[in-house]
Amino acid sequence: MPRPTAATRWLTGALLCSASLMSASVAQAKDQDRLRLRSLAATCAQCHGTDGHAVEGEALIRLAGLPQDYILSQLMAFRSGERKATIMHQITKGYSQEQLEALAKYFATQK
Repeated sequence: MPRPTAATRWLTGALLCSASLMSASVAQAKDQDRLRLRSLAATCAQCHGTDGHAVEGEALIRLAGLPQDYILSQLMAFRSGERKATIMHQITKGYSQEQLEALAKYFATQK
């Protein structure tokens, strides 16, 4: 078996470094997305508790673990004015459709 040339070794090393950097870049993007979503969900914490875990016995509902479709339908009802609220109708208008969907998914996955 012939010995690899310097150019072949260099190319192999460059490809391995490139693959490693791409993998790190993908992982970093996922971490940024996760942190962005947690920051978005943190805006709900004042009323609904950290990660949707409202204090037991309080008037505000626990969002953690509710079905995603239910959470999204309620958010959309607040936004449209179909469901009356003291402040949620204003809050939901400040988020895009994608952000509301992401929040519904996030809170549904919390246990």
